Amino acid sequence: MGQKINTRCMRVLFSLCVVHNESMRDGEEARTISIEELPLGDRRLRQFVAVPWHINRGDPNWAPPLRADMLGNRLLRITGLLTPSHPYHRSAEVTHFIARDGDRLMGRISAAVNHRFNEYYSARIGFFGFFDTVEDYDVARALLDSAREWLEGKGMEIMRGPGGYSTATHESQQAVLVDGFDTPPTVELTHNPPYYGEFLERYGLSKAKDYYAYIIDISDEPDERLQRIADGVRARRGIETRMIDLSKTRSEVDKIVKIYNEAWADNWGFLPLTDSEAAAMAASLKLVADPGLLRFAYVEGELAAVLGALPDPNVPFRPRWNRWRDADAVRIARLLRTRRRIPRMRLMFFGIRPQFRRLGVDAVLFHEVLGYALKRGYKTCEPSMLLEDNDLILRASEFMGGRRYKTWRIYEMPIKRK
Repeated sequence: MGQKINTRCMRVLFSLCVVHNESMRDGEEARTISIEELPLGDRRLRQFVAVPWHINRGDPNWAPPLRADMLGNRLLRITGLLTPSHPYHRSAEVTHFIARDGDRLMGRISAAVNHRFNEYYSARIGFFGFFDTVEDYDVARALLDSAREWLEGKGMEIMRGPGGYSTATHESQQAVLVDGFDTPPTVELTHNPPYYGEFLERYGLSKAKDYYAYIIDISDEPDERLQRIADGVRARRGIETRMIDLSKTRSEVDKIVKIYNEAWADNWGFLPLTDSEAAAMAASLKLVADPGLLRFAYVEGELAAVLGALPDPNVPFRPRWNRWRDADAVRIARLLRTRRRIPRMRLMFFGIRPQFRRLGVDAVLFHEVLGYALKRGYKTCEPSMLLEDNDLILRASEFMGGRRYKTWRIYEMPIKRK
């Protein structure tokens, strides 16, 4: 291919050739699976992005992000996560690996050292992410070996994942789906074949944390109990609310970041949002935001909480398995044409600043957003991803009539095997 393969990849290539040659049946042609390392900025990252399109082909429940979200697009003014100019790379080191059998793409994985995360936690955690593989454990093992060896070379002691690049709470594409394979994911969440979790556990990784999704039917008026509580605390506590003002997106996002950095501070995997990450959030909101689903609450005039839900772009983004109809421009056109008729929404973030908790602010915001959603024709609301031990938000989701219907898992292991 005219590309140099480093020593690590040569070892993996040799071991895979041995495995597949020893396991082939009489008369069966030998396969040669190679692992290639793709540094940030490599042109072959287009193939890295293409891998899950091959793995999940025909799965009616799979919905990928825009290619531009990964590779960037000047016309759309999107800075791709896999490009050197993305703000993530200001405080991280990353690399990528793909597995192939000749021209056939077999799998992928990334490895990352998020220095800001490790400094915040005084840790040596290395992350693997963008994990996709055919149903062949030897391919999965070779990819995980490649990521683990790279992380070991960077001095890391723990390997955690999968995530996007890492598993900080505000990052997208976190975790492996381990329950709820029969329904499609909402925006920024993963869907994968059931064998992913089996392969990771077989490799020696064990559960670090689970995340849940709940589903709420909003075809009926909000529960009367919720309305009574909301009416009572609004008058008694001096609680006022308002919708987000999209004409002032950046300043509104700054308020969300302020609440996030206080409200999520004690959550597992938390990492404070930076100004550059806030700017990226502001840019992404405008495309799909419905202002009535994004609301602030104030107590006696002071900013207290935010609740943010979005119409789910995965509905129009779902693949048509046609090269032209799956182009970014066509998928965005479908979104713009249908965004006010999308039947489901994802409740992506809900936070109350510590000094305003247990005042009933949550009841007021939930009641208003569910009432608005009903009038606008939304059918379901999915609160996610909810930490398995966040009892406050889990109880709130159940109080609103939600039932748990999906579980994602993050794994970890010592990098040096005992």
